[in-house]
Amino acid sequence: MNKHDFPKIHFYDQDFVDIYNKSWNMLSDYWIDPKSGEKAADGYFIYPMNDRLVIDQFESIFSSFFLVYSNRNFDANKNIDYFYAHQEENGAIRWQYDIKTNQPILPPENPEGVGLPLFAWAEFNLYHKSANKKRIKEVMPILQKHMAWIEETFKQENGLYAVPAAASTMMNAPREKAYYPIDFNAAMAINASHMSALGDILNDKELSFQYRRLYFSIKTRINSMMWDNETGFYHDLDKEGNRLPEKTIAGFWPLLAEIPNADKSEVLIAHLNNPKTFGTDHPFPSLSADSPNFSENGEGFRGSVFPMLNFMIIKGLEKYQQYEFARECAIRHLYFILEGLIPNDDNKKGDVYEAYLPCKEGKAIWTGKDDFPRPHFLAGTGLSAIALMIENVIGLSISLPRKTVDWVIPNLEIMGIENLSLKRNLITILSNKSNRGWEIQMESEKLYYFTINIIDQKKKTLPIPSGKCSMLIDKL
Repeated sequence: MNKHDFPKIHFYDQDFVDIYNKSWNMLSDYWIDPKSGEKAADGYFIYPMNDRLVIDQFESIFSSFFLVYSNRNFDANKNIDYFYAHQEENGAIRWQYDIKTNQPILPPENPEGVGLPLFAWAEFNLYHKSANKKRIKEVMPILQKHMAWIEETFKQENGLYAVPAAASTMMNAPREKAYYPIDFNAAMAINASHMSALGDILNDKELSFQYRRLYFSIKTRINSMMWDNETGFYHDLDKEGNRLPEKTIAGFWPLLAEIPNADKSEVLIAHLNNPKTFGTDHPFPSLSADSPNFSENGEGFRGSVFPMLNFMIIKGLEKYQQYEFARECAIRHLYFILEGLIPNDDNKKGDVYEAYLPCKEGKAIWTGKDDFPRPHFLAGTGLSAIALMIENVIGLSISLPRKTVDWVIPNLEIMGIENLSLKRNLITILSNKSNRGWEIQMESEKLYYFTINIIDQKKKTLPIPSGKCSMLIDKL
């Protein structure tokens, strides 16, 4: 590993700092050289399954959202680039590959091996954390070909996409009759809107317009066909276009795609607070608690809480300025992960898991499946312990190309980040209480713009010079 340290975080609850540090330390176990199967710093981020080394599109895209904070100790695009390198002539990129043989894995339940199309979302985030415009130029043709392949292969006459429900990785969710899955269609909208944004970054008006139009076309269809006024929810459709009754966590993907208007979003977000549907003790179950198929044991996607899907929901809440609720959910979720890592019972061995129980502490159970949930599963819990910790609990949102750091907090607490490396610029931002009142101390090698937003109290943007400086909140 490089000599840079990871960024240090400060938070009043030391347990949160410990799980953040532990996550970085555990990560190096999963960088694997595909040829030898041994640990290697320049390998790929892979969870070994039995004797197979499988690289997974969904996990690779999601893990890039916390790897960007590693101060370049880990390469955040390495896994994603593997998928680009294996794009086929027709534009296809498959959801999983056996990395030893480089062969795609095409199971009978997903014969085309299609995965949720989210590469543009990941690239947009990578750009804001690295300011690497050259990369966007290089990957754009790959992303365009991939989108074209999905359009040609899966788009139906009604303008929606028909793919196997298995493409969403929600293995045993009660979605047997789903022909038009809500999550895949929303993911297409998310990808299209980010393709448009990447086109803007490249100053390519035509490209930006093409994907903007696609985005609005998908958005209109999802709202008119998949939304149900009675349930206040987005549903999968069967082959005839009828809405299926189950409310699964897939129905929240439209938040991240900014598909619901203000009224719909209010009704949809209310489900996340409702203990009868998705507001369980450990937010958020993968199936609504009022479903006849819901299990308090989790039983795979029949109620288990998955950190990756929680990340998706919390990022969706941000799109609707629900910062305080997003933070509260992130903190509750982290307490349950902490409990799994450091159980109260001394006889139990702690770990971080792929999935958790929805109504009490502990890892999820799936009767008859011993390999679930995967222990030590960092592709998911790294999102919670690192990305949500920095972005939602501490509340920092950083964009290098815009030279901005936004700090959104509900109230002042002793917290912050130290030595976060942003492209040859180390940034430190800490809030402390001194005898002069609340003070924010900063240090940076280059100028940037800092916006502090104390929700419902004050919001202010200031240019922060290079070097050390501090500001008193009361003086803002």
